Parts: sequence; structure tokens; C-alpha cells
Amino acid sequence: MNSNRRNFLKKTSLVGAGIALTPNISKANFLGTERPFSAQYMGGFKAPKLDKVRFAFIGVGARGSGHVAQIAAIEGTEVVAISDLYEDWAKKSADVCKEAGKGQRHKKVKLYTNGENDWKKMLEEQKPDAVIIATPWGLHAPMAIAAMNAGSHAFVEVPLALTLKEMWDIVDTSEKTKKHCMMMENVNYGRDELLYLNMCREGAIGELLHGEAAYIHELRFQMNEVDRGTGSWRTPHYAHRNGNLYPTHGLGPVAQYMNIGRTDDNFKFINAFSSPTKGRQLYAEKNFPVDHKWNKLDYKGGDINTSIIKTDLGRTIMVQWDETSPRPYTRHNMIQGTKGTLAGFPTRVALEGGVEGATEDHHHWAQGDALAKIYEKYEHPLYKRVGDLATKMGGHGGMDFMMLFRIVECLRNGEPLDQNVYEGCLWSAVSPLSETSVAANGAPQEFPDFTRGAWKTTTPLGIIS
Repeated sequence: MNSNRRNFLKKTSLVGAGIALTPNISKANFLGTERPFSAQYMGGFKAPKLDKVRFAFIGVGARGSGHVAQIAAIEGTEVVAISDLYEDWAKKSADVCKEAGKGQRHKKVKLYTNGENDWKKMLEEQKPDAVIIATPWGLHAPMAIAAMNAGSHAFVEVPLALTLKEMWDIVDTSEKTKKHCMMMENVNYGRDELLYLNMCREGAIGELLHGEAAYIHELRFQMNEVDRGTGSWRTPHYAHRNGNLYPTHGLGPVAQYMNIGRTDDNFKFINAFSSPTKGRQLYAEKNFPVDHKWNKLDYKGGDINTSIIKTDLGRTIMVQWDETSPRPYTRHNMIQGTKGTLAGFPTRVALEGGVEGATEDHHHWAQGDALAKIYEKYEHPLYKRVGDLATKMGGHGGMDFMMLFRIVECLRNGEPLDQNVYEGCLWSAVSPLSETSVAANGAPQEFPDFTRGAWKTTTPLGIIS
């Protein structure tokens, strides 16, 4: 066997092994197939205008109940139905809707609480314009797909799906039904994230080179929600999976700064590494009886995962996730360019030549009150228009309300959504790809192109006024 043939066989066997390591996907699902003739590419898609948006909700626990309250307060909405496993949660959210409607809206909110499949009956009977899904992660994809097939736009809590196959199924369903499917990455609507997006668009830090994104948020206390609540279903994920399970809060804004998947650049591959697994086992041993189910889990997920994404243009993005270690909250939110750097936690700016009225050079950060001129010059127009109301309405400092406000505004005006289905899949794909990379000792994993090449003609997100 000559050396060329040996090298060829070696390379193809490694490719096959890499695909085999990827959970729940086939080669066709990984590479994608040609878009059917009848399908609609959803980048920049404009759905028909809706004078009034009829909303239904699946899941009104910790996140869903907040979404219900805020949607009910936004003009041009009608909450028609709520489905949840727990009748008391559904009734509480329905009462909030009726109070917000003041006898004019949300007068007939029907509840669907008869078992784990009653949401399917809700979709069939109510035929809502839009469905907001805030359920355990494993239910996101099947519920979103069912909602679109029933004729509804689907809005899904993060992550959009768990496997690459599910993500391809979501893309194919969205394109087939011509219905939006948006992952509700609320952090893209934070004041500083909007500020930095505007600064990047204005060229304030030059050509973008590198980003850092994270979700570092100590949440071990959720393990006390044993039978009901977030910890009851998230804890097994932390135990059984080893990778970055929650990448999008930090990554979404950085991806939009860089125009990822929109004309300029795209994710190419990812290398991921996890630390040892310690924190949650120690927490379980300290806080629960020896025979408790949390002490019977075999904890495999590293306490902190660090991944590096390489883009088509050669840019780099560090992505970290840690919901276990005792440390302060941070999303990093750092974007570095040829003329300066923007960073978060705390919010700070360094520009070549200094920040006006604050610093004389880039060796010192401008932060706190010294950023007044930066906000004055670069405050995002959307924040100027809605920021005060969003702050009053709340939800992670107002970002939740601003996201929901924009969803309603886009649906009523027939405008493209700020986040398309391909971005939701691409950002969520970090989770399964990081798990595969960790299992392969950090070997690079290639990102699927959910747009099938169409990202090169997709308009970058505009600075919405």
C-alpha cells in the first residue's frame, strides 16, 4: 500500500470516527441536505402582518410565568391559552393575564393541564399565532416542531434543541411551514450588549478579532428543587453530560457583534475542554441524605467548560460555562478589535488614543461614571426608545421585556425577527459539539451550516431605531 493511500485511509477513518462520536446524528444530518424546492429560506423572512398576535404558552414555571405577565402587558396581544403540568401555576398566570387586560383583553384564557400531552390539544383547538415554549430542555425541539406544523410561530427558551439532528429538524420544519422559530436569547437585548453592538457597527474598535463569552452563574441551590422546579430536571443533565450545556447567553451577543451567519463570517470549528467534576457531588453529599437520589447520580460533567471557536475569517471566541463554582456572576461580554476592546462585568472600554473625557490611552479602562460620553455617543436607538419602559417592566433588568416587545413589534409589522432560526441552531450547537470534543480529548468539531450556504447573502442585523 503506497503512502498516499495510507494517508487517505487514515484521514477518512478519522472523519468517520468523528461523525460516530457525535451523538444522535447521521452523516446526512451533520452535513445537511439540499433545500427542497418548496422550502423557504428563513434568513430575513417576513411573515404576514398580524394586527393582533394571539399567544399560547407551554410551561409557566420560573421563566414562562414571567413571559406571560410581560406579553399580557404589551399592546396588540391576546393570550388565548396556557398549558402546564401544574394547574395552580397555569391558573396563577391566567389571573395575571386577566388583570393586565383590564376587561378588554385576555378575557378567555383557556387552560390545558390534563397531563403531559395536553399542549398538543391546545395547539389543535386554539391555533394560536405564536407559541412561547418554556419547558425542560429535552422538550424544546419536539414542541417547537409541533407548533410550527400546527401553523404557529414558535418562540423557544434557550437552548433551542439538544442534538444536531433536532436542530436540522427545526430548520427543515421552519422552512417547510414558513413559520418563524426563534430562540429567545434575551441577553442580546441588554443595554450594554446593545451599546457594544452599535459601537461595533460604527467601527469604534476597528476590525473585530476576538471575543469572550460566558455563563458563569453559581446555581447549586437549584438542586433543592427535587420534585418540582428547574433543579428537578436540570440536575441529571449536569451529572450525565460533559461539555458546555448553556452557551448562548454569552455567545449570542458576541456572535451578533461579529455578524456570524450574516454575510461576514461563520463558526467553523470548536475545541472544548472540561475541568474535573467536583462541586455538585460535594454539594449533594453535604446537603442531602446518603440514600437521596442526588447522591446516587454518577456525576460526569466538569465544573467548568472552556471552549474555543474558530471562525471562517480566523477570528477566535472563548466560551465558558460554569454553574457550580463559588464565584461571582459573569458573562464576560468581551469583544476585541484593532482599535480597542469592550468588556463586561464591570462594563469597561479601552480605545487606542484613550476614551474621551476618561483616559489618555488604551492602558487604562474607562468605567463607571467615566463612560457617560460613550453612552451619550453610542447608546443604541432601540434602548433610547424602549429602555425606560423595559426597565420599569423588569425581567433581568428589562432585557426580557425588550425582547418580547420586539417579537410582538416584528410580528405586527411583518418585519424579520432580530434572531433567525439558523442563529438559534448555530449558537445551541455549541453544546453537543463541545460534548463530542471533550469526549475526544479536545479534538476539533466542525459546525454544520444550517443555512446551507445562504448565510453569505443574509443581511447583518441592523441597528433598529
